Amino acid sequence: MEAWIHHIIQGLPLYALFIIIVVTLYTLGKGADWLVEEAVILSVRWGVPKVLIGATIVSLGTTTPEAAVSVLAAIKGNPDFALGNAVGSIICDTGLILGTAALIAPLPLNRRIVNRQGWLQLGAGVLLVVSCLFVGTEGRHLPQFMGFVFLVLLIAYLWQSIRWSRDVDQDAVTEEVESAEGNANAFFVVLKLVFAIAVVVASSWILIPAAKETAIRLHVPQSIIAASIVALGTSLPEFVTAVTAARRGHGELAVGNVIGADILNVLFVAGVSSAVTRGGLVAAPHFFFILFPTMLFILIVFRIGIFTSGDTLKRPFGVVLIAAYVAVMVVSYVFRAS
Repeated sequence: MEAWIHHIIQGLPLYALFIIIVVTLYTLGKGADWLVEEAVILSVRWGVPKVLIGATIVSLGTTTPEAAVSVLAAIKGNPDFALGNAVGSIICDTGLILGTAALIAPLPLNRRIVNRQGWLQLGAGVLLVVSCLFVGTEGRHLPQFMGFVFLVLLIAYLWQSIRWSRDVDQDAVTEEVESAEGNANAFFVVLKLVFAIAVVVASSWILIPAAKETAIRLHVPQSIIAASIVALGTSLPEFVTAVTAARRGHGELAVGNVIGADILNVLFVAGVSSAVTRGGLVAAPHFFFILFPTMLFILIVFRIGIFTSGDTLKRPFGVVLIAAYVAVMVVSYVFRAS
């Protein structure tokens, strides 16, 4: 099956590859959207406490595309693609997505929660960079054992988040689900959940060789493609969640989702990807020259914004975040082209 997909992909013209990438990115986003929706419905149906829905299932669901793409890329021998997608998703989430949400409507900030989770967000980014300083036979890399360390930290983070989120009101989200799917049969909800997962995985299987072939033809490193185009596509669930939350007046949900997704991109996406790869995830030199500095820059800009924004992340700072995202993307491509 895999060889057949690669054979077809290699015989297609460049414009067809772009179409495939766009279509699979769309199905990735839709599949993850369905996954989150059905997971929330199932959680309510099974009587799981409401606070656990946003803290565990939804946050894990929105990072499913990143995990699917990165894990499959790592297994197929593209570790720089896997790591690039995780790092690029953090850049996209914090710069483009949160910036867009702030432009739509000012985002309320719970100072205590945002500061607490925000420092974990920045700390996760720093931990990823430091963990990639290990030197192996192929150069600096994120070793396999650190992947398992990340997974242990992931469990600890989710457990602690559940404790912290007991005072967070998820009633509005749950009531919408219950009113829309009040009569949904649990069996069919499970079937739709399985179908959503299948859509995400199948889309990932097609997206990876298409993006890889496109990168080869354009003479662009796979990690750069992963950190921009693919990362934007696999971040669609966060984008949809943030925009919808901002439009409905639940801006704090948009902020929390982005912060949580960034942490999970390190502990979940990069963690699982390196854990399933014997040699870990190779961090090529341009990670340290471009991608890691870009990620830390965006995260620090966000932290500065939190310090200076009071109780609301206003529209002007949304412009700052988007401008920072655009600037670092342009610099990344210009630097690689020079």
